[in-house]
Amino acid sequence: MFKKYSLSFIFILGIFICMLDTTVMNVALPAISATTNTNLNTLSWALNAYTIIFASFTIPLTRIAEIYGKKKFFFLGALLFGTGSLISGFSFTFIILLIGRIIQSFGAAILFPLSMSMGIELIEGKTRTNTIAILGITQGLASAMGPTVGGMITQYLTWHWIFFINVPLAVIIIFLGIPTLRKTTIIQSTVQSIDFFGSLLGITMLASFTSVLIEGRQWGWTSAPTIALILVALISLIVFILIESKIQEPMISLDLFKNRNFLASAIVIILSNLFLVAVTVLLPNYFVNIENYSTLNASYMITPITFCIFIMSPLSGFLLEKIGPRWLVLIGFLLMGIGYELYANFNALNNVAMSSISGAFVGMGYGIITGPITVIAAADFKGDQLSSSQSVASVLRQVGISMAVAIFVSGLYTNLASAQRKAINYSNQEIVSLHLPHNVIDSMKKQSIESIKAKKYKSKTNESPTHIKAIDEQINEKIDLIKKNSKKEFTLAFSNLYKSALPFMVFGTFSIFIFPRKKEKLYR
Repeated sequence: MFKKYSLSFIFILGIFICMLDTTVMNVALPAISATTNTNLNTLSWALNAYTIIFASFTIPLTRIAEIYGKKKFFFLGALLFGTGSLISGFSFTFIILLIGRIIQSFGAAILFPLSMSMGIELIEGKTRTNTIAILGITQGLASAMGPTVGGMITQYLTWHWIFFINVPLAVIIIFLGIPTLRKTTIIQSTVQSIDFFGSLLGITMLASFTSVLIEGRQWGWTSAPTIALILVALISLIVFILIESKIQEPMISLDLFKNRNFLASAIVIILSNLFLVAVTVLLPNYFVNIENYSTLNASYMITPITFCIFIMSPLSGFLLEKIGPRWLVLIGFLLMGIGYELYANFNALNNVAMSSISGAFVGMGYGIITGPITVIAAADFKGDQLSSSQSVASVLRQVGISMAVAIFVSGLYTNLASAQRKAINYSNQEIVSLHLPHNVIDSMKKQSIESIKAKKYKSKTNESPTHIKAIDEQINEKIDLIKKNSKKEFTLAFSNLYKSALPFMVFGTFSIFIFPRKKEKLYR
Protein backbone atom coordinates (compact mmCIF):
# COMPACT_ATOMS: atom_id res chain seq x y z
CA MET A 1 0.00 0.00 0.00
CA PHE A 2 2.81 2.42 0.93
CA LYS A 3 4.56 1.62 -2.33
CA LYS A 4 1.41 2.37 -4.34
CA TYR A 5 0.89 5.73 -2.64
CA SER A 6 4.58 6.62 -3.01
CA LEU A 7 4.45 5.89 -6.73
CA SER A 8 1.30 7.96 -7.15
CA PHE A 9 2.81 10.84 -5.19
CA ILE A 10 6.06 11.11 -7.16
CA PHE A 11 4.24 10.91 -10.50
CA ILE A 12 1.68 13.54 -9.44
CA LEU A 13 4.52 15.75 -8.19
CA GLY A 14 6.41 15.34 -11.47
CA ILE A 15 3.37 16.38 -13.50
CA PHE A 16 2.59 19.25 -11.12
CA ILE A 17 5.95 21.02 -11.32
CA CYS A 18 6.17 20.62 -15.11
CA MET A 19 2.72 22.08 -15.75
CA LEU A 20 3.02 24.78 -13.07
CA ASP A 21 6.03 26.24 -14.87
CA THR A 22 4.09 26.69 -18.10
CA THR A 23 2.20 29.63 -16.50
CA VAL A 24 3.87 30.53 -13.17
CA MET A 25 6.32 32.94 -14.78
CA ASN A 26 3.71 35.06 -16.62
CA VAL A 27 2.78 37.47 -13.83
CA ALA A 28 6.40 37.83 -12.70
CA LEU A 29 7.64 39.14 -16.07
CA PRO A 30 7.59 42.86 -15.07
CA ALA A 31 9.61 42.12 -11.92
CA ILE A 32 12.07 39.93 -13.84
CA SER A 33 12.36 42.62 -16.51
CA ALA A 34 13.37 45.21 -13.90
CA THR A 35 15.96 42.91 -12.27
CA THR A 36 17.57 41.69 -15.49
CA ASN A 37 17.26 45.05 -17.26
CA THR A 38 15.60 43.30 -20.22
CA ASN A 39 12.59 44.49 -22.20
CA LEU A 40 9.47 42.33 -22.07
CA ASN A 41 9.65 41.28 -25.74
CA THR A 42 13.13 39.83 -25.27
CA LEU A 43 12.27 38.39 -21.88
CA SER A 44 9.28 36.55 -23.32
CA TRP A 45 11.75 34.14 -24.96
CA ALA A 46 12.60 32.79 -21.51
CA LEU A 47 8.91 31.97 -21.25
CA ASN A 48 8.46 30.73 -24.80
CA ALA A 49 11.59 28.56 -24.88
CA TYR A 50 10.03 26.35 -22.21
CA THR A 51 6.86 25.76 -24.25
CA ILE A 52 8.64 25.24 -27.58
CA ILE A 53 11.23 22.77 -26.28
CA PHE A 54 8.71 20.99 -24.04
CA ALA A 55 6.40 20.41 -27.01
CA SER A 56 9.11 19.60 -29.56
CA PHE A 57 11.27 17.13 -27.63
CA THR A 58 8.67 15.22 -25.59
CA ILE A 59 8.08 12.46 -28.16
CA PRO A 60 11.70 11.71 -29.18
CA LEU A 61 13.00 11.86 -25.59
CA THR A 62 10.22 9.54 -24.44
CA ARG A 63 11.19 7.08 -27.17
CA ILE A 64 14.84 7.20 -26.10
CA ALA A 65 13.73 6.58 -22.50
CA GLU A 66 11.75 3.51 -23.62
CA ILE A 67 14.84 2.02 -25.23
CA TYR A 68 17.47 2.88 -22.59
CA GLY A 69 15.37 2.68 -19.44
CA LYS A 70 12.38 4.66 -18.22
CA LYS A 71 13.55 4.65 -14.59
CA LYS A 72 16.95 6.18 -15.38
CA PHE A 73 15.44 8.82 -17.64
CA PHE A 74 12.71 9.62 -15.12
CA PHE A 75 15.38 10.58 -12.58
CA LEU A 76 17.39 12.35 -15.29
CA GLY A 77 14.30 14.44 -16.11
CA ALA A 78 13.82 15.38 -12.45
CA LEU A 79 17.53 16.22 -12.12
CA LEU A 80 17.51 18.43 -15.24
CA PHE A 81 14.33 20.17 -14.13
CA GLY A 82 15.73 20.86 -10.66
CA THR A 83 19.08 22.04 -12.05
CA GLY A 84 17.40 24.34 -14.58
CA SER A 85 15.19 25.75 -11.81
CA LEU A 86 18.23 26.41 -9.61
CA ILE A 87 20.07 28.22 -12.42
CA SER A 88 16.93 30.25 -13.25
CA GLY A 89 16.47 31.18 -9.59
CA PHE A 90 20.03 32.47 -9.22
CA SER A 91 19.99 34.35 -12.53
CA PHE A 92 20.39 38.12 -12.68
CA THR A 93 20.86 38.36 -16.44
CA PHE A 94 18.60 37.31 -19.29
CA ILE A 95 21.15 34.89 -20.77
CA ILE A 96 21.53 32.93 -17.52
CA LEU A 97 17.75 32.84 -17.07
CA LEU A 98 17.32 31.57 -20.63
CA ILE A 99 19.91 28.82 -20.11
CA GLY A 100 18.14 27.76 -16.92
CA ARG A 101 14.77 27.67 -18.62
CA ILE A 102 16.12 25.62 -21.54
CA ILE A 103 17.55 23.03 -19.14
CA GLN A 104 14.24 23.05 -17.27
CA SER A 105 12.28 22.45 -20.45
CA PHE A 106 14.38 19.43 -21.46
CA GLY A 107 13.78 18.03 -17.99
CA ALA A 108 10.03 18.62 -18.35
CA ALA A 109 10.01 16.96 -21.80
CA ILE A 110 11.30 13.79 -20.09
CA LEU A 111 9.68 13.98 -16.65
CA PHE A 112 6.12 14.82 -17.69
CA PRO A 113 5.34 12.05 -20.21
CA LEU A 114 7.18 9.42 -18.13
CA SER A 115 5.19 10.46 -15.05
CA MET A 116 2.03 9.90 -17.06
CA SER A 117 2.94 6.63 -18.78
CA MET A 118 4.66 5.04 -15.75
CA GLY A 119 1.87 6.21 -13.48
CA ILE A 120 -0.70 4.49 -15.68
CA GLU A 121 1.44 1.38 -16.20
CA LEU A 122 2.53 0.78 -12.59
CA ILE A 123 -0.65 1.55 -10.65
CA GLU A 124 -2.69 -1.61 -10.96
CA GLY A 125 -6.09 -2.84 -9.86
CA LYS A 126 -9.27 -0.93 -9.17
CA THR A 127 -7.43 2.25 -8.22
CA ARG A 128 -5.92 2.63 -11.70
CA THR A 129 -8.80 4.62 -13.21
CA ASN A 130 -8.82 6.95 -10.22
CA THR A 131 -5.06 7.39 -10.46
CA ILE A 132 -5.21 8.21 -14.16
CA ALA A 133 -7.97 10.74 -13.49
CA ILE A 134 -5.90 12.35 -10.71
CA LEU A 135 -2.89 12.60 -13.03
CA GLY A 136 -5.10 14.39 -15.57
CA ILE A 137 -6.64 16.66 -12.93
CA THR A 138 -3.16 17.64 -11.70
CA GLN A 139 -2.28 18.99 -15.13
CA GLY A 140 -5.21 21.38 -15.27
CA LEU A 141 -4.87 22.44 -11.64
CA ALA A 142 -1.15 23.17 -11.95
CA SER A 143 -1.45 25.29 -15.10
CA ALA A 144 -4.47 27.15 -13.67
CA MET A 145 -2.69 27.74 -10.34
CA GLY A 146 0.41 29.13 -12.06
CA PRO A 147 -0.62 32.83 -12.12
CA THR A 148 -1.84 32.75 -8.50
CA VAL A 149 1.27 30.99 -7.20
CA GLY A 150 3.50 33.27 -9.27
CA GLY A 151 1.72 36.38 -8.02
CA MET A 152 1.91 35.35 -4.34
CA ILE A 153 5.57 34.38 -4.49
CA THR A 154 6.58 37.52 -6.39
CA GLN A 155 4.64 39.70 -3.91
CA TYR A 156 5.85 38.16 -0.65
CA LEU A 157 9.30 36.82 -1.58
CA THR A 158 10.95 37.65 -4.92
CA TRP A 159 10.50 36.31 -8.43
CA HIS A 160 13.58 34.11 -7.93
CA TRP A 161 11.52 31.88 -5.63
CA ILE A 162 9.10 30.86 -8.37
CA PHE A 163 12.05 28.75 -9.57
CA PHE A 164 13.60 27.90 -6.22
CA ILE A 165 10.41 26.15 -5.03
CA ASN A 166 10.93 23.52 -7.75
CA VAL A 167 14.30 22.43 -6.37
CA PRO A 168 13.15 20.69 -3.14
CA LEU A 169 10.24 19.15 -5.07
CA ALA A 170 12.64 17.68 -7.64
CA VAL A 171 14.83 16.38 -4.79
CA ILE A 172 11.79 14.71 -3.19
CA ILE A 173 10.94 13.03 -6.52
CA ILE A 174 14.47 11.64 -6.81
CA PHE A 175 15.02 10.51 -3.22
CA LEU A 176 11.52 9.11 -2.73
CA GLY A 177 11.53 7.58 -6.19
CA ILE A 178 14.86 5.72 -5.98
CA PRO A 179 13.87 3.22 -3.27
CA THR A 180 10.30 2.93 -4.56
CA LEU A 181 11.07 2.39 -8.24
CA ARG A 182 14.05 0.10 -7.54
CA LYS A 183 11.62 -2.65 -6.50
CA THR A 184 9.27 -2.00 -9.39
CA THR A 185 9.30 -3.88 -12.67
CA ILE A 186 8.84 -1.82 -15.80
CA ILE A 187 7.47 -3.53 -18.91
CA GLN A 188 10.33 -3.80 -21.40
CA SER A 189 9.79 -1.86 -24.60
CA THR A 190 9.61 -3.83 -27.82
CA VAL A 191 11.15 -0.90 -29.70
CA GLN A 192 14.86 -1.43 -30.30
CA SER A 193 15.81 1.47 -32.57
CA ILE A 194 15.37 5.22 -32.74
CA ASP A 195 13.72 6.73 -35.78
CA PHE A 196 16.21 9.60 -36.13
CA PHE A 197 14.72 11.01 -39.32
CA GLY A 198 11.20 10.90 -37.85
CA SER A 199 12.51 12.54 -34.68
CA LEU A 200 14.15 15.32 -36.67
CA LEU A 201 10.98 15.91 -38.70
CA GLY A 202 8.83 15.87 -35.56
CA ILE A 203 11.08 18.34 -33.75
CA THR A 204 11.21 20.61 -36.83
CA MET A 205 7.46 20.49 -37.28
CA LEU A 206 6.55 21.17 -33.64
CA ALA A 207 9.26 23.78 -33.06
CA SER A 208 8.19 25.67 -36.21
CA PHE A 209 4.50 25.44 -35.40
CA THR A 210 4.76 26.48 -31.74
CA SER A 211 7.20 29.28 -32.64
CA VAL A 212 4.68 30.70 -35.12
CA LEU A 213 1.86 30.44 -32.59
CA ILE A 214 3.87 32.24 -29.93
CA GLU A 215 5.77 34.82 -31.99
CA GLY A 216 3.46 35.31 -34.98
CA ARG A 217 1.92 38.43 -33.50
CA GLN A 218 5.31 40.08 -32.95
CA TRP A 219 6.62 39.14 -36.38
CA GLY A 220 3.34 39.80 -38.20
CA TRP A 221 1.08 36.98 -39.44
CA THR A 222 1.95 37.72 -43.07
CA SER A 223 5.64 38.43 -42.52
CA ALA A 224 8.37 36.39 -44.23
CA PRO A 225 9.55 34.58 -41.04
CA THR A 226 5.97 33.57 -40.16
CA ILE A 227 5.12 32.28 -43.64
CA ALA A 228 8.48 30.49 -43.89
CA LEU A 229 7.95 28.66 -40.59
CA ILE A 230 4.37 27.73 -41.52
CA LEU A 231 5.68 26.19 -44.76
CA VAL A 232 8.44 24.37 -42.86
CA ALA A 233 5.87 23.00 -40.40
CA LEU A 234 3.50 21.86 -43.17
CA ILE A 235 6.21 20.21 -45.26
CA SER A 236 7.67 18.51 -42.20
CA LEU A 237 4.21 17.23 -41.23
CA ILE A 238 3.49 15.79 -44.68
CA VAL A 239 6.89 14.08 -44.96
CA PHE A 240 6.57 12.88 -41.35
CA ILE A 241 3.21 11.22 -42.03
CA LEU A 242 4.49 9.58 -45.25
CA ILE A 243 7.56 8.16 -43.52
CA GLU A 244 5.89 7.14 -40.25
CA SER A 245 3.17 5.25 -42.12
CA LYS A 246 5.77 2.99 -43.76
CA ILE A 247 8.59 2.60 -41.26
CA GLN A 248 8.69 -0.55 -39.09
CA GLU A 249 9.33 1.23 -35.76
CA PRO A 250 7.89 4.74 -36.18
CA MET A 251 8.41 7.59 -33.75
CA ILE A 252 4.62 7.83 -33.39
CA SER A 253 2.29 5.01 -34.29
CA LEU A 254 -0.29 6.63 -36.57
CA ASP A 255 -2.65 3.83 -35.54
CA LEU A 256 -3.26 5.89 -32.39
CA PHE A 257 -5.43 8.22 -34.43
CA LYS A 258 -7.45 5.33 -35.83
CA ASN A 259 -8.71 4.74 -32.31
CA ARG A 260 -11.91 6.77 -31.90
CA ASN A 261 -11.46 7.29 -28.16
CA PHE A 262 -7.97 8.69 -28.65
CA LEU A 263 -8.87 10.84 -31.66
CA ALA A 264 -11.80 12.44 -29.84
CA SER A 265 -9.69 12.85 -26.70
CA ALA A 266 -6.97 14.60 -28.74
CA ILE A 267 -9.46 17.20 -29.98
CA VAL A 268 -10.89 17.74 -26.50
CA ILE A 269 -7.42 18.03 -24.92
CA ILE A 270 -6.43 20.81 -27.34
CA LEU A 271 -9.69 22.76 -27.05
CA SER A 272 -10.20 22.43 -23.30
CA ASN A 273 -6.66 23.62 -22.55
CA LEU A 274 -7.03 26.42 -25.10
CA PHE A 275 -10.23 27.70 -23.45
CA LEU A 276 -8.81 27.36 -19.93
CA VAL A 277 -5.53 29.18 -20.63
CA ALA A 278 -7.37 31.92 -22.56
CA VAL A 279 -8.92 32.89 -19.21
CA THR A 280 -6.02 32.23 -16.83
CA VAL A 281 -3.55 34.21 -18.98
CA LEU A 282 -5.76 37.15 -20.00
CA LEU A 283 -7.74 37.72 -16.81
CA PRO A 284 -4.79 38.84 -14.63
CA ASN A 285 -3.77 41.13 -17.51
CA TYR A 286 -7.22 42.76 -17.44
CA PHE A 287 -7.30 43.31 -13.69
CA VAL A 288 -3.78 44.75 -13.61
CA ASN A 289 -4.01 47.03 -16.64
CA ILE A 290 -7.69 48.00 -16.74
CA GLU A 291 -8.86 47.76 -13.12
CA ASN A 292 -5.45 48.79 -11.73
CA TYR A 293 -5.28 45.85 -9.30
CA SER A 294 -1.96 44.78 -7.84
CA THR A 295 -0.38 41.71 -9.43
CA LEU A 296 -1.22 39.69 -6.33
CA ASN A 297 -4.88 40.72 -6.21
CA ALA A 298 -5.21 40.12 -9.95
CA SER A 299 -3.83 36.62 -9.57
CA TYR A 300 -6.37 35.91 -6.82
CA MET A 301 -9.14 36.34 -9.41
CA ILE A 302 -8.04 32.99 -10.87
CA THR A 303 -8.76 31.21 -7.56
CA PRO A 304 -12.44 30.36 -8.34
CA ILE A 305 -11.27 28.53 -11.46
CA THR A 306 -8.74 26.35 -9.64
CA PHE A 307 -11.15 25.71 -6.75
CA CYS A 308 -13.88 24.47 -9.09
CA ILE A 309 -11.45 22.26 -11.04
CA PHE A 310 -10.47 20.70 -7.72
CA ILE A 311 -14.11 20.16 -6.67
CA MET A 312 -15.60 18.95 -9.96
CA SER A 313 -12.82 16.64 -11.15
CA PRO A 314 -13.47 13.83 -8.62
CA LEU A 315 -17.21 14.00 -9.37
CA SER A 316 -16.57 13.65 -13.10
CA GLY A 317 -14.45 10.55 -12.49
CA PHE A 318 -17.42 8.94 -10.75
CA LEU A 319 -19.80 9.98 -13.54
CA LEU A 320 -17.58 8.62 -16.33
CA GLU A 321 -18.65 5.04 -15.69
CA LYS A 322 -22.27 6.09 -15.19
CA ILE A 323 -22.99 8.24 -18.23
CA GLY A 324 -19.95 7.84 -20.50
CA PRO A 325 -17.61 10.39 -22.12
CA ARG A 326 -20.12 11.92 -24.54
CA TRP A 327 -22.28 13.50 -21.86
CA LEU A 328 -19.31 14.57 -19.74
CA VAL A 329 -17.61 16.39 -22.61
CA LEU A 330 -20.91 17.99 -23.64
CA ILE A 331 -21.63 19.19 -20.08
CA GLY A 332 -18.03 20.38 -19.65
CA PHE A 333 -18.02 22.53 -22.79
CA LEU A 334 -21.50 23.87 -22.00
CA LEU A 335 -20.33 25.01 -18.54
CA MET A 336 -17.21 26.63 -19.99
CA GLY A 337 -19.45 28.26 -22.59
CA ILE A 338 -21.66 29.73 -19.84
CA GLY A 339 -18.54 31.20 -18.22
CA TYR A 340 -17.48 32.74 -21.54
CA GLU A 341 -21.01 34.09 -22.11
CA LEU A 342 -20.91 35.80 -18.70
CA TYR A 343 -17.49 37.31 -19.45
CA ALA A 344 -18.77 38.50 -22.83
CA ASN A 345 -22.18 39.97 -22.04
CA PHE A 346 -22.85 40.44 -18.33
CA ASN A 347 -20.19 42.89 -17.11
CA ALA A 348 -18.38 40.04 -15.39
CA LEU A 349 -15.00 41.63 -16.03
CA ASN A 350 -15.59 44.78 -13.99
CA ASN A 351 -17.56 43.13 -11.20
CA VAL A 352 -15.66 40.94 -8.74
CA ALA A 353 -18.65 38.77 -7.83
CA MET A 354 -19.68 38.18 -11.46
CA SER A 355 -16.07 37.55 -12.47
CA SER A 356 -15.78 34.92 -9.75
CA ILE A 357 -19.01 33.25 -10.90
CA SER A 358 -17.84 33.28 -14.52
CA GLY A 359 -14.49 31.77 -13.53
CA ALA A 360 -16.31 29.14 -11.47
CA PHE A 361 -18.24 28.00 -14.56
CA VAL A 362 -15.02 27.79 -16.60
CA GLY A 363 -13.35 25.81 -13.80
CA MET A 364 -16.33 23.46 -13.42
CA GLY A 365 -16.41 22.79 -17.14
CA TYR A 366 -12.70 22.09 -17.37
CA GLY A 367 -12.80 20.01 -14.17
CA ILE A 368 -15.53 17.79 -15.60
CA ILE A 369 -13.52 17.22 -18.79
CA THR A 370 -9.87 16.91 -17.75
CA GLY A 371 -9.83 13.80 -15.53
CA PRO A 372 -12.06 11.56 -17.67
CA ILE A 373 -10.44 12.62 -20.93
CA THR A 374 -7.05 11.50 -19.59
CA VAL A 375 -8.55 8.11 -18.70
CA ILE A 376 -10.18 7.76 -22.13
CA ALA A 377 -7.03 8.74 -24.02
CA ALA A 378 -5.12 5.92 -22.32
CA ALA A 379 -7.88 3.34 -21.99
CA ASP A 380 -7.30 1.25 -25.13
CA PHE A 381 -3.49 1.05 -25.03
CA LYS A 382 -0.74 -0.92 -23.34
CA GLY A 383 3.06 -1.07 -23.51
CA ASP A 384 4.70 1.06 -26.20
CA GLN A 385 1.39 2.39 -27.50
CA LEU A 386 0.49 3.57 -24.00
CA SER A 387 3.75 5.52 -23.73
CA SER A 388 3.26 6.90 -27.24
CA SER A 389 -0.31 7.98 -26.47
CA GLN A 390 0.81 9.91 -23.39
CA SER A 391 3.68 11.56 -25.26
CA VAL A 392 1.29 12.72 -27.97
CA ALA A 393 -1.29 13.85 -25.39
CA SER A 394 1.44 15.87 -23.64
CA VAL A 395 2.34 17.59 -26.89
CA LEU A 396 -1.32 18.33 -27.64
CA ARG A 397 -1.70 20.06 -24.27
CA GLN A 398 1.24 22.32 -25.07
CA VAL A 399 -0.25 22.99 -28.52
CA GLY A 400 -3.54 23.97 -26.88
CA ILE A 401 -1.72 26.33 -24.50
CA SER A 402 0.30 27.85 -27.36
CA MET A 403 -2.82 28.28 -29.47
CA ALA A 404 -4.53 30.10 -26.60
CA VAL A 405 -1.63 32.53 -26.34
CA ALA A 406 -1.46 33.03 -30.11
CA ILE A 407 -5.18 33.50 -30.74
CA PHE A 408 -6.26 35.40 -27.65
CA VAL A 409 -3.20 37.57 -27.07
CA SER A 410 -3.11 38.54 -30.75
CA GLY A 411 -6.83 39.26 -30.67
CA LEU A 412 -6.38 41.26 -27.48
CA TYR A 413 -3.69 43.51 -28.98
CA THR A 414 -5.88 44.13 -32.03
CA ASN A 415 -8.91 44.90 -29.85
CA LEU A 416 -6.92 47.17 -27.53
CA ALA A 417 -5.58 49.17 -30.49
CA SER A 418 -9.13 49.57 -31.81
CA ALA A 419 -10.43 50.51 -28.34
CA GLN A 420 -7.72 53.13 -27.98
CA ARG A 421 -8.62 54.72 -31.34
CA LYS A 422 -12.32 54.80 -30.44
CA ALA A 423 -11.60 56.26 -26.99
CA ILE A 424 -9.37 59.00 -28.45
CA ASN A 425 -11.92 59.88 -31.15
CA TYR A 426 -14.70 60.11 -28.56
CA SER A 427 -12.46 62.19 -26.29
CA ASN A 428 -11.59 64.64 -29.07
CA GLN A 429 -15.26 65.06 -30.05
CA GLU A 430 -16.32 65.73 -26.46
CA ILE A 431 -13.50 68.21 -25.86
CA VAL A 432 -14.25 70.11 -29.10
CA SER A 433 -17.92 70.35 -28.11
CA LEU A 434 -16.93 72.54 -25.14
CA HIS A 435 -16.16 75.44 -27.55
CA LEU A 436 -13.17 76.62 -25.51
CA PRO A 437 -10.17 78.59 -26.84
CA HIS A 438 -7.94 76.58 -29.20
CA ASN A 439 -4.96 76.53 -26.84
CA VAL A 440 -7.14 75.05 -24.04
CA ILE A 441 -8.70 72.50 -26.43
CA ASP A 442 -5.27 71.40 -27.71
CA SER A 443 -3.90 71.09 -24.17
CA MET A 444 -6.90 69.02 -23.04
CA LYS A 445 -6.68 66.78 -26.11
CA LYS A 446 -3.00 66.11 -25.44
CA GLN A 447 -3.57 65.30 -21.76
CA SER A 448 -6.56 63.12 -22.58
CA ILE A 449 -4.67 61.11 -25.22
CA GLU A 450 -1.77 60.54 -22.82
CA SER A 451 -4.20 59.42 -20.12
CA ILE A 452 -6.00 57.00 -22.46
CA LYS A 453 -2.75 55.48 -23.73
CA ALA A 454 -1.58 55.00 -20.15
CA LYS A 455 -5.07 53.66 -19.22
CA LYS A 456 -5.25 56.13 -16.31
CA TYR A 457 -8.93 56.91 -16.15
CA LYS A 458 -10.19 55.79 -12.76
CA SER A 459 -9.25 58.69 -10.48
CA LYS A 460 -11.71 61.53 -9.86
CA THR A 461 -11.12 64.87 -11.53
CA ASN A 462 -10.84 67.86 -9.21
CA GLU A 463 -8.87 70.25 -11.41
CA SER A 464 -10.06 73.78 -12.24
CA PRO A 465 -8.58 74.46 -15.69
CA THR A 466 -10.13 77.91 -16.17
CA HIS A 467 -10.96 78.86 -12.55
CA ILE A 468 -14.44 79.80 -13.80
CA LYS A 469 -16.84 77.60 -11.85
CA ALA A 470 -19.51 77.06 -14.51
CA ILE A 471 -16.99 76.25 -17.26
CA ASP A 472 -14.86 74.06 -14.98
CA GLU A 473 -17.93 72.01 -14.05
CA GLN A 474 -18.65 71.44 -17.75
CA ILE A 475 -15.03 70.43 -18.34
CA ASN A 476 -15.05 68.00 -15.41
CA GLU A 477 -18.31 66.46 -16.60
CA LYS A 478 -16.76 65.87 -20.03
CA ILE A 479 -13.60 64.41 -18.50
CA ASP A 480 -15.68 62.01 -16.40
CA LEU A 481 -17.60 60.97 -19.52
CA ILE A 482 -14.33 60.44 -21.39
CA LYS A 483 -12.96 58.31 -18.54
CA LYS A 484 -16.08 56.16 -18.38
CA ASN A 485 -16.13 55.70 -22.15
CA SER A 486 -12.41 54.81 -22.23
CA LYS A 487 -12.83 52.15 -19.57
CA LYS A 488 -15.88 50.78 -21.38
CA GLU A 489 -13.94 50.51 -24.66
CA PHE A 490 -10.98 48.76 -23.04
CA THR A 491 -13.28 46.39 -21.16
CA LEU A 492 -15.02 45.53 -24.43
CA ALA A 493 -11.60 44.76 -25.94
CA PHE A 494 -11.40 41.85 -23.49
CA SER A 495 -15.05 40.77 -23.36
CA ASN A 496 -15.39 40.71 -27.16
CA LEU A 497 -12.62 38.10 -27.28
CA TYR A 498 -14.73 35.74 -25.22
CA LYS A 499 -17.78 36.52 -27.34
CA SER A 500 -15.82 35.62 -30.48
CA ALA A 501 -14.75 32.33 -28.89
CA LEU A 502 -18.28 31.09 -28.21
CA PRO A 503 -18.84 29.57 -31.71
CA PHE A 504 -15.61 27.60 -31.32
CA MET A 505 -16.83 26.38 -27.93
CA VAL A 506 -19.88 25.00 -29.76
CA PHE A 507 -17.54 23.35 -32.29
CA GLY A 508 -15.81 21.58 -29.40
CA THR A 509 -19.02 19.82 -28.48
CA PHE A 510 -19.09 18.11 -31.91
CA SER A 511 -16.19 15.95 -30.72
CA ILE A 512 -18.72 13.97 -28.67
CA PHE A 513 -19.89 12.28 -31.87
CA ILE A 514 -16.45 10.76 -32.42
CA PHE A 515 -16.56 8.86 -29.13
CA PRO A 516 -18.01 5.36 -29.48
CA ARG A 517 -21.62 5.08 -28.33
CA LYS A 518 -20.97 1.96 -26.30
CA LYS A 519 -19.99 2.57 -22.69
CA GLU A 520 -17.19 0.25 -21.63
CA LYS A 521 -15.54 -0.16 -18.28
CA LEU A 522 -12.15 1.51 -18.30
CA TYR A 523 -9.20 -0.13 -16.55
CA ARG A 524 -11.41 -2.24 -14.29
